[in-house]
Amino acid sequence: MAGSGKAKRGIPPKSDLNAWYPAIVEIADLVDKRYPIKGMDVWKPYGWKAMTLIDGLTRSQMRRTGHEEYNFPLLVPEDLLDKENQLVSHLKASRDTGIDASELRVDEEEAGFKKEVYWVKHGGDTELEVPMFLRPTSETPMYTMFSLWVRSHADLPLKTFQIVNTFRYETKQTRSFIRVREIHFFEAHTVHADQDGATAQIAEDAEIVQRLLHELCFPAIVSKRPSWDTFPGAWHSTAVDAVMPNGRTLQVATYHHYRDQWARAFNLTYEDRNGETQFCHQTTFGMSERLLGAIVGMHGDDSGLIMPPSIAPIQVILMPVAAHSDENVIPRVEALASQLQDSGFRVQVDARDLRPGTKHYDWEIKGVPIRLEIGPRDLASSQCTITLRTGGKIESPLEGISSTIRQYLDSVSDELRSRAHAHASELIRTFPGLSQTADIWKLDAALEEGFVYELAFDGNDADAEVLEKATGLTLLGDCVQPYPEPIPCAVTGKLTTRRHHLARMY
Repeated sequence: MAGSGKAKRGIPPKSDLNAWYPAIVEIADLVDKRYPIKGMDVWKPYGWKAMTLIDGLTRSQMRRTGHEEYNFPLLVPEDLLDKENQLVSHLKASRDTGIDASELRVDEEEAGFKKEVYWVKHGGDTELEVPMFLRPTSETPMYTMFSLWVRSHADLPLKTFQIVNTFRYETKQTRSFIRVREIHFFEAHTVHADQDGATAQIAEDAEIVQRLLHELCFPAIVSKRPSWDTFPGAWHSTAVDAVMPNGRTLQVATYHHYRDQWARAFNLTYEDRNGETQFCHQTTFGMSERLLGAIVGMHGDDSGLIMPPSIAPIQVILMPVAAHSDENVIPRVEALASQLQDSGFRVQVDARDLRPGTKHYDWEIKGVPIRLEIGPRDLASSQCTITLRTGGKIESPLEGISSTIRQYLDSVSDELRSRAHAHASELIRTFPGLSQTADIWKLDAALEEGFVYELAFDGNDADAEVLEKATGLTLLGDCVQPYPEPIPCAVTGKLTTRRHHLARMY
């Protein structure tokens, strides 16, 4: 889907994604990157509206599945970070050594996350007795409160979420929506009576992700991360990776099954029906503004953004044509705008005194799905001209216009899904294979830059290391869609249906 044309109105061609992407997020008025802290962009109204519409889709899914919205404090005391670090480091050591976590001494583990957070050490001129930090996520403050709220089996399941800003001291190159220091973040945290309850929640999270991806009009690779890439505080982690136009993958969502590991650290227990104390089981599910980054990269073209109708801040732009020659044009356009608004569409009238071509370019750049034009001749014939951002120009009767607009918005969504699936298919190739001579592994054919490689893999950590060293790519993990028939593992030769992907990640 990357364009190959020449730059248009200051927009680099999309074939040069590294130049196109940062240019378009500003030219299309999504953000202003000139704020004097690296990685903290200013959201502009058009970008913020798109993000709030994504949040609206998420909130709808949360309501459907019985989650309640909370808002926890931004500041977290240092001692809670120490508790989290101790737990995560302990579980990481257990995983790395293959020793059960219960057999390791907790006090021998080192804290691991203090360098990744922003610290608050003064209140005015007073040095705080207990330093605080800005939340990177909210396990520690939330689970501290969960342990106060959950007493009995009647309190379970507890299904919570919040949409807040989180902060991480990102040291790599920042990129709007993709790698930032202040993150617009959705996080759901649930508490269950047992492992089966938590496992059912993970299945529900997977369904929520697919519903959201359908609304946002792009596919993704969903993989159970390999053990060495699982969040150390989790039993297992599942990640959702979008394939960007340059062949890199962008992780847009994750959900983690914690079993009772965090509950033990935070003394999160309940009294079961028999009056016995049991540890709870937990899950988390996180997404961020990376969803908007994926939409920008996946759907845009050489002319600018293409917004999926579900999250387009303006779904229909109405443009009066030759209004100077007929005083009835503007009133008719405004009446039509009111009619469409009453039908539930997000519309705007562009009555600026500018050349039509200039207006067309402006709304192309912003990716408005439908442009509707009415001039004197249209009034005479009770028609209008509809132009789709995905391509196509139609003369349409004004009678029944609301149902017509709905039909064409659906067609834009379908076209974006079709393009995005084709794009992903083009960028995913079959792995050419490996061969071993003596102790040296070599690729059977050179890999091309800008592609994701699919392969069967049923090896261990050492076999995965062979793959990653030979390719310079990262193994994403077990795809949730296995092969229909067994094929040989790329390293061991063992027949397996386990489908994996190798990719360069953002």
